[in-house]
Amino acid sequence: MVSLKTRVLVGLMLLGTFLSGAWAVACPFCSAISQTLRQEMEVMDAVVVATALQSDQTRNADTGEIKMRIETVLKGGEHVEAGQTVTAVYFGDVAKGRRFMLSGVDPRDMQWSCLPLTPRSEKYLENVTRLADEEPSKRLLFYYQYLQDEDSMLSRDAYDEFAVAPYDVVKKIEDALEHDTLVSWIQDPEMSPDRKRLYLTLLGICGGEDDLPMLESKLRSTKKSDRSGLDALIACYLTLAGEEGLPLIDELFLENKQASYADTYAAIMAIRFHGSEGGVVARSALVQSLHHILERPDLADLVIPDLARWQDWSQVDRIKQLFLNADADNNWVRVPAVNYLRACPKPEAAEAIKELEKVDPDSVRRANTFFAVPKPSVDVQPVKQ
Repeated sequence: MVSLKTRVLVGLMLLGTFLSGAWAVACPFCSAISQTLRQEMEVMDAVVVATALQSDQTRNADTGEIKMRIETVLKGGEHVEAGQTVTAVYFGDVAKGRRFMLSGVDPRDMQWSCLPLTPRSEKYLENVTRLADEEPSKRLLFYYQYLQDEDSMLSRDAYDEFAVAPYDVVKKIEDALEHDTLVSWIQDPEMSPDRKRLYLTLLGICGGEDDLPMLESKLRSTKKSDRSGLDALIACYLTLAGEEGLPLIDELFLENKQASYADTYAAIMAIRFHGSEGGVVARSALVQSLHHILERPDLADLVIPDLARWQDWSQVDRIKQLFLNADADNNWVRVPAVNYLRACPKPEAAEAIKELEKVDPDSVRRANTFFAVPKPSVDVQPVKQ
């Protein structure tokens, strides 16, 4: 039996961008580490490149204030100008002549935040500014070349730009993706799970059938490094294998009652992606895989909402039985079961609700009071098999 604590911890770890409504606004398996430089600049009143006019020895030791000369105005020319001297607070090591990106708010009394720059990161920042208004996929082409950059600030910012990019936008740069490079990054046992998720997503866009043996070996592996980013690994495999790849996922994670909660949850996330925006596997096939989870009462609540959103009304009797069989260890299944039946247009669903209300009126009342009827998701037709 899966404990509530385990469910919560795994959900927080894997959910990422699968939060409600997140499908169309971000890379499906990536979570941004921080605000990107471009996003930061958008909300600032002024952004400039400035040179420190003081050093550690000559700045205000108590307040950390240091005088700087503005060299280039990237944003906010109506508030500041090149050559102007401003005061910013910076407690890090600084030498006279060191360059900074200064981001300012409140033009009446500008308050500056400081980001140290190297000549290379300054050039990067100039390009970020130049490309800010370009078509998003064109921006991604620029960031792609910095994903594994030796400068951690640049590689992190590039990753975050991919993390906040819609999947449809990411797919537009397919021709620029370097297949062999992505495979080498994915094969790196030291690669962090968040980056591996991104690179697997990109491999799903540019890869092919020749990648399936490598992906299957990772799915079957017991090595932690092979299966890090498992949700994206499964999604990548299904993107390249199509519907024919579902039996393996069923065998390993959905039908297999010995699979860990974390692994099963990752598989559900991958199925959910394909049912919402993958555009490769038909929902009629995906729901068949989710039906296996209904045989696992402690996990069934994870997929019942998907069946409702995807209008799979073939499971009325099974979901009714899940409600009736629920006990103290898995009674959380009762509210999603009622919501499924509320959404179902079949007469037998309405009859089932009346029957269930006699068994547990509190769960039926909670479903009706606190939850809207699940709305159908826009169908995503497969574009390739």
